Formats: sequence, structure tokens, C-alpha cells
Amino acid sequence: MKFVGFGEIMVRLAPDGYLRFPQVDHFNINYTGAEANMCVSLSYMGMDTEFVTRLPENDIADCAMRKMAMYGVDTSHVVRGGDRIGLYYLERGASQRPSKVIYDRKHTAISEARPEDFDWDEIFRDADWFHFTGITVPLGPRLGEICRQACVAAKEHGVKVSCDLNYRKALWTPEQAQQVMRPLMPYVDVLIANEEDAEKVLGVKAPDTDITAGKLSPEGYEQVARQLTEAYGFSAVGITMRGSISASVNEWSGLLYTGGKCYRSPKYTIQLVDRVGGGDSFASGLIYGFLHEFDAQKTLDFAVAASCLKQSIEYDFNLSTVEEVFRLMGGDGSGRVQR
Repeated sequence: MKFVGFGEIMVRLAPDGYLRFPQVDHFNINYTGAEANMCVSLSYMGMDTEFVTRLPENDIADCAMRKMAMYGVDTSHVVRGGDRIGLYYLERGASQRPSKVIYDRKHTAISEARPEDFDWDEIFRDADWFHFTGITVPLGPRLGEICRQACVAAKEHGVKVSCDLNYRKALWTPEQAQQVMRPLMPYVDVLIANEEDAEKVLGVKAPDTDITAGKLSPEGYEQVARQLTEAYGFSAVGITMRGSISASVNEWSGLLYTGGKCYRSPKYTIQLVDRVGGGDSFASGLIYGFLHEFDAQKTLDFAVAASCLKQSIEYDFNLSTVEEVFRLMGGDGSGRVQR
């Protein structure tokens, strides 16, 4: 089974610990990106994965590719060209102070990608699953068309398609997102979203919900998932629900709507180490469950447990094994030392 992710890989620059930007004179460097995170997560769980992107010909881009290779991710179809790799700066929040992200990703290599850069027939020759996100599409003027062509080719090759809506207000407005993303939805088999994505990207709002106040209604999100399924014919819709008690403590759960039924996960209370990439690890867990033919409840529980564990791990990659995820699913969440 082979997973293919298409998107941007970036350099992550973050201060030590919980220092604020004005306090620092150096940053820790790592590499990240929604689809890249998923490739690493699934590779760490033992699957074949390939990451497709466009990167400049320079040493920093080479470091990003070596990082992916270190975790067993195939980069053989990465296109080289352009001048820049994207950056983002992360100031980690604590208690009542929220985390802060600053993007520097204009005029990056992938933002200038062209449809002819990618041979999707060759890329999907031995693939089983293709994934893209709503972060990638707004990065450049041709990326919506590139994703559409990728989806068309995926369908021709019998490859399942998933999309994480992943709305980012720094990249576009809800109106822009809906105009571009809605036409891509008929190609998607599995849709993934968080508390606000469906409203911002597809115009469907969960009733009885106030994200800022931490009021989340599972019944409301079930209605959202049902409406989206009826509108676009998704085989499954997965939604994460994050109750933000503070920047340090979150409640984490999810639901999966498939086959006309809604499944709900257990709820975890997480003492956050690094929440960035939590949604990507949820999406990875769903895909792992679907490809391994878990039943719906087990698929959801696996995804939520995997993403719970990720948020206890520094940086954006989920380096949790399948055995560790199953252990948490089985109720072993005490954190006791294993000897």
C-alpha cells in the first residue's frame, strides 16, 4: 500500500522552549508541511509513502529532502526549480498566552509550479492513496488546477483521494477558498476538517458551537458531516474537535461519518508539548485505518489516539508507532515509565 502526498515542505524556525520572539537570538530549525508530515507519520507506521513537491536547487532544500529520506519517504518525483523554500516562525504559547505563527512563503518554488511539472500518470503508477490540503491550493495561481489534474489522474488509476480542508486565513479569505475548493470536492473520497474548516471553506456551519469559548457540539458536527456527504458524495468525513482550555491544556476528540452513521471517539485531555501537526496526524491515522480495512469505529479511535500522541512530541512529525497507538487505544494513557 502506497500513500502519495502533494504539497509544500517548509523550514520551521522556533525559539527554545516558550521564549517569545523578542527574547531570542537564535532559532531551532526543522522541516514541516501538512502533506510532508503525513508522509512521515505513515512511513513511521510502516507504509510506503511518497512526497511530491517543487523545491529550489540549494542546500537548504537538499536538507529538507534528506530529512524526508531519513524517515523512509520517497522523494523521487520532487521537481527542482524556483528560488525559495517556504519558512514559518513559531512562538509556542503557554497557559493563557496563545501560540503565534508567522509565515514567509510568498514566491516559493511550489507557488510558481506549473501543471506540466508533474507526471501524475507516472506518480500514481503504483499508488493506492492521494492526499492534498487546503493549505497547498492557495499558495500559487496554478495550484488549484494542478490539484484538479492530480485528482483526475488519481481517479483514472483507481487511487483513493482525500483532502484536509485546513483553512488558513493568512493565505486567503473564505470567499476565495469556497470559489476554488468547492469544484475539487467531487473528486474527493474522504474529507477531513477541524472545527471551523467546513464553515470557512465549504460554507457549512455547525450549530450550537462557539470555538473561541470552547463550546463544541458533536451533534452539530454530525449535521455538518451529513450535509457535506449529501452535497458531495464523500464516502467518509472525519472531523477533529479541539476544546482549548488553555494554550497548555486541550481536550481532543473526533467523529467519523460514513455509511450513513456517525461514530464518536473517546475524549483525551492533553498536556500539550507541541500541538502543530495534530490535525495531520489525525488524517494520517484515518488513512492508515481505511487502507488496513479497520472498521469505522476502530479507524476513528486509531486516528484520534495517534493525533493525541503526536501532540506530546516535539516538532511537527508524528513519530508514534502502531503499537504505541494501540496501547493508548487500549486504555494505557498513564504515561508510566516503560522498563
